[in-house]
Amino acid sequence: MSDELVLVREFEVNKDRERVEEVERTCEVGPSNKLSLFTDMLGDPICRLRHSPSYLMLVAEIDEEIVGMIRGCIKTVTCGKKFSRKSTKQHPVYTKLAYILGLRVSPNQRRMGIGLKLVKKMEAWFKDNGAEYSYMATETENLPSVKLFTEKCGYSKFRTPSILVNPVFAHKTKISPNVTIIPLTPSDAVILYRNRFATTEFFPNDIDAVLNNKLSLGTFLAVPRGSYNVETWPGPDSFLLGPPCSWAILSVWNSKEVFKLEVRGASRMRRAFCKTTRVLDRALPWLKLPSVPNLFRPFGFHFLYGIGGEGPKKVKMVKALCGFAHNLAMECGCGVVATEVASCEPLRFGIPHWKMLSCADLWCIKRLVEDYSDGSIGDWTKSVPGTSIFVDPREV
Repeated sequence: MSDELVLVREFEVNKDRERVEEVERTCEVGPSNKLSLFTDMLGDPICRLRHSPSYLMLVAEIDEEIVGMIRGCIKTVTCGKKFSRKSTKQHPVYTKLAYILGLRVSPNQRRMGIGLKLVKKMEAWFKDNGAEYSYMATETENLPSVKLFTEKCGYSKFRTPSILVNPVFAHKTKISPNVTIIPLTPSDAVILYRNRFATTEFFPNDIDAVLNNKLSLGTFLAVPRGSYNVETWPGPDSFLLGPPCSWAILSVWNSKEVFKLEVRGASRMRRAFCKTTRVLDRALPWLKLPSVPNLFRPFGFHFLYGIGGEGPKKVKMVKALCGFAHNLAMECGCGVVATEVASCEPLRFGIPHWKMLSCADLWCIKRLVEDYSDGSIGDWTKSVPGTSIFVDPREV
């Protein structure tokens, strides 16, 4: 197909919303013998971008018919760390990073170069706005997407984080009585995150904007019982001067208010099994049997981010925080609680999840400019992965 026949332009909400939603439906619903995940954006096609510092959505048209779209956003994140000349403390090295998400092409218009044209147009906008790197995320099994970015667009495989998903049960999770959970103010949370996690890969420089966002339901700190409580919390500065032997922290993002998900393509047998678990759970609530919520109709979820901790019992602290987050999600009517962590993240052993709902992710990256944000760090695309990453909830 000639490039002249495909018009790529900026998304116009009043003109394009319904047609974009139609393309989304045709792209995300798979054949009946295969599970697929349908996203209901609640009438807002840019809902996954709206809370980013800078964003753009493009659509591709052929004879005034929308046949594809792409979304992108730009922010400043940590890409490495270095020592200052005056101290041995490590300091973050920041870069301007672009993120591609929501690339869709109508099934009957694929293999015509439309996806490639959308990516190139988006990358041009990235460069015009000073982005040094661009990255995208996809399922490891999505071979057409991986092939497009790695073979045609010059991206390289970069990180392989894990998406961990846990169902929200009809009963509360019991939290260890030996752990105290303290809700933090956004300002206290900012101090803790910047002090302990600012050198973590992908840590957003505007963490204060994330934590103060209306979708952030709060940041919670877990400490051993008897060390601190809500009344004796001394503030982050005093805490950091003499923290307990073990502690952990996480924040909760209310994705339920942004979009909803729906699992489609499940067999009757799988649906019946899931329904049976719920029936048994309601009939025998005192047994607190694990049950699968109804994921075959639109459901919301909470996303856990900023997971970190220190000390020999940090995994136990994270487990308590995840239990607390589960109970919060239950009160809010969510279907699942999800998070994403590095594949070698030691704290993942404290994060409850179901293997059947979880999956491996693949992040691919590309350097857009010749110069680096810091000469001593070099090319981020060639760096060795760390044990942790910071997943921005605004990009979920």
